[in-house]
Amino acid sequence: MARKWVVLTCVAVLAMLLASCGSSSSPSTSGGGTAGAVKGGTLNMLGTGDVDYMDPNISYYTTGYLALRMFSRQLLTYPAVAGQTTNLVADLATNVPTTANGGISADGLTYKLTIRGGAMWNTTPPRQVTAADAVRGLERTCNPAQPFGGLPDFESLIAGMQAFCDSFAKVAQTPAAIEAFLSSNSMAGVSVDPSNPLTVVYKLTRPATYFPNQLAMPAYSPAPVEFLQYLPASNALAQHTISDGPYMIQSYDPAKSIVFVRNPSWSASTDLVRKAYVDKIVVNETGSQAGIQQQLQTNTAAADMGWDASVPTNDIPGLLASKDPGLTLGPTFGTSPYVLFNTVSPNNSGALGNVAVRQALEYAINRTDLVQDDGGPVVSPPLTHILPPGIVGSVAANPYPSDTQKATQMLSAALPGAHLTLKVLYQSALGYEVNMFQTLQSDLTKVGIAVTGVPSTSSDFYTKFLEVPSVAHGGVWDIALANWLPDWYGNAALSFFEPLFAGAPSFPPAGSDFGFYDDSKTDQLIQEASTATSSTQASSLWAQADAQVMSDAAIFPITSPTQPVYHATQVHNAVFVPQLFQFDPTNVWLTPSVNGD
Repeated sequence: MARKWVVLTCVAVLAMLLASCGSSSSPSTSGGGTAGAVKGGTLNMLGTGDVDYMDPNISYYTTGYLALRMFSRQLLTYPAVAGQTTNLVADLATNVPTTANGGISADGLTYKLTIRGGAMWNTTPPRQVTAADAVRGLERTCNPAQPFGGLPDFESLIAGMQAFCDSFAKVAQTPAAIEAFLSSNSMAGVSVDPSNPLTVVYKLTRPATYFPNQLAMPAYSPAPVEFLQYLPASNALAQHTISDGPYMIQSYDPAKSIVFVRNPSWSASTDLVRKAYVDKIVVNETGSQAGIQQQLQTNTAAADMGWDASVPTNDIPGLLASKDPGLTLGPTFGTSPYVLFNTVSPNNSGALGNVAVRQALEYAINRTDLVQDDGGPVVSPPLTHILPPGIVGSVAANPYPSDTQKATQMLSAALPGAHLTLKVLYQSALGYEVNMFQTLQSDLTKVGIAVTGVPSTSSDFYTKFLEVPSVAHGGVWDIALANWLPDWYGNAALSFFEPLFAGAPSFPPAGSDFGFYDDSKTDQLIQEASTATSSTQASSLWAQADAQVMSDAAIFPITSPTQPVYHATQVHNAVFVPQLFQFDPTNVWLTPSVNGD
């Protein structure tokens, strides 16, 4: 999760000036669709920074995922189809597994996925992607040199993975030692079906209706055996990538440029997700945000769309006002930021440990004003409960509409004669958080609460404050402005509740329940929802968990913000894919007269 909220905090500050821009918004797709699409040309992408790792099983960063879209395929993925960008589709797999098609066992513990025949690695000669490659890919995620950052998502879910990873972590950090370990050890929960070398079998420790959605994470990508010649996530591997996607890496100069060219081993008939219209994709990573936007708006062949850069703050109001078709406000499906209550703070005689006090604070806070601080409802749509729309289990509800009078009465009843002073922790480098702090100060003053600020640098905010239990228990802060995004989409409620609200197992530093919220009813609902045997049952239980956490006033949600991105007029079928935080480069096509040739 951390990889995405770090990106988002940088994004949200860009929207500060949008409060007066009205209520219109851009569509999630623009530029002409696929009608009349033509192949050819060079797509020039402009950015300000690099990927984290050019390693499919280790990358844990939106820009890394964007690069992987070109040369690495997953068993399942998300399509660049307007309105369906969080709906699972088959990628390397022949279909999305269900009980009806035999892909999921009746008890929900075994999953089988068969890789498409003809999906090839660009080796010499080209070689079929196999189930053994999928097994190797998952095993590589917990290597001792650079393990995947999202291991908690599935380490206890895959049978035998925890024990396998514990042993793997003790191995020397050399390619030879890693290869030797993998050749002599296996994970009980992932294997090749003995009846078909293209079928991979996953065995789970418990039913998990969200498991197919997890399979869309690049961490599950098949890995060719050649990857074992290099340390995972290393620069050496980055210079020797092997592709099973429509493009392959021709050159990679870290933090400067990446050039993708067509992969001759790729066959369009085996890939129903990537159309690969353009012949070449050139990424320049040396730009500035403002400069990139200026270049994109010239509509020249040298500047087609962004890479990691979003639209600068000052440019968004004008683009919205003119209804510029190049602008898209892409949904993120996160909650960022949200107001977090420190339930273990000793301040005010432990007042925030009292649910009635927290409920009163929920009524005291004006969400509308906080949304305006974050750019207004166009860029930052209000979020009134835990799960954003588009996440399974999200049910529209607003349990705490702003009501100063009610808040005052509830505080008086809960703490007769008390005069509270609350400390608000926020990131001082983020202008929108500074404004939100001031709004919270104003709102809470109206109900008789004094508010003081605890400004923090962005680098210290999590590492020195929220992730250190003694800081919360010591009362350094009472309220904080935190951020969260899911690791997968659609059936993704677990990626909100387990890290944020699951009590002791999710307390920091191991988890992200930074306010030390702990409730047995919520724990039971999380357990029941995460082991539900049907999506319908899981959805109902997640909705109940949402209602329970809000009843306990663990947090005050503010917004599920958007990501502002832009493309030049020669770019067509530009569809924003949340997993990539950008338009999908493998599905855009260019006007022939402005295509870089």
